[in-house]
Amino acid sequence: MNKWLKRGAIGVVGGVAVAASAIVVGAQMGERKMNRTVDVKISPVAYQNDAASIERGRYLYLSRGCTECHGVNGAGKDVVNDGKGMHIHAPNITPGPGNVVARYSADDWVRTLRHGVKPNGKPAIVMPSEDYARLTDADLAAMVAYIRQMPPVEGRSAVLQLPPLVKTLYATGVVHDAAEIIDHSLPPSTPVPETVNAQHGAYVTNSCIGCHGAQLSGGKIPGAPPEWPAAANLTPGEGSVMAHYPTAEAFAEMFKTGKRPDGTVVSQVMPFLSLKEMNDTDVRAMYLHLKSLPPVTAGKR
Repeated sequence: MNKWLKRGAIGVVGGVAVAASAIVVGAQMGERKMNRTVDVKISPVAYQNDAASIERGRYLYLSRGCTECHGVNGAGKDVVNDGKGMHIHAPNITPGPGNVVARYSADDWVRTLRHGVKPNGKPAIVMPSEDYARLTDADLAAMVAYIRQMPPVEGRSAVLQLPPLVKTLYATGVVHDAAEIIDHSLPPSTPVPETVNAQHGAYVTNSCIGCHGAQLSGGKIPGAPPEWPAAANLTPGEGSVMAHYPTAEAFAEMFKTGKRPDGTVVSQVMPFLSLKEMNDTDVRAMYLHLKSLPPVTAGKR
């Protein structure tokens, strides 16, 4: 009996050693992947500085998720800091001290926002560029116009500290950066009238795919802290949350309050700082689009 226990113990120790070794190797592979060069073809978008573009850019910045990471003032803030080895701090994107955009050209803004690639050609690991890749040229220019005229605020560059396991998952393709999943060959979205219809709703909903997936069926968010809940299924398929919202009014109210019609609280992982800023046209159009989607089983991103 002791012999079997001893052999079992040796097997367990050996297995742990192999797993630890695999994570070390995986983390090294993840580092190499993080430092790869991504070559993308840039379609130039000219700078704009007229009042209408700046105001449109302000609305987009406040309502499309930028404030969740960079803050309302653009100085950047902690996105995750779990005290267990994962620390993600978004950079300062104002003209103030410590900013990362002082030397950005017009093409650099396009490269980062639309393609998830930094000016030096390295992937912008955490930047959810898949949410912005389908912006029209006019909206991309407007967002850049607003950011470039923001009041200078002191901040810092990005902090990206990932545990070895997360780097391993990244190396093996379980976790992706935006540059991997964006179709860089797609042209910019064709402008559609900003009205309450499903076509405009589809354009607005592009800002949701980073968490809810390309099919909007939700599931665990790749690379997110393990305690974060799965993103909800926004299609009418199995596990859909849309049954909670029988009307566009109920859906819009959730955006403003963070609560379902029955009073229960929606996970605060949802970007309510941004969602509450979305105008009525965009919210109602999004609702129509989501209601028109084909059913997809929850989690089939």
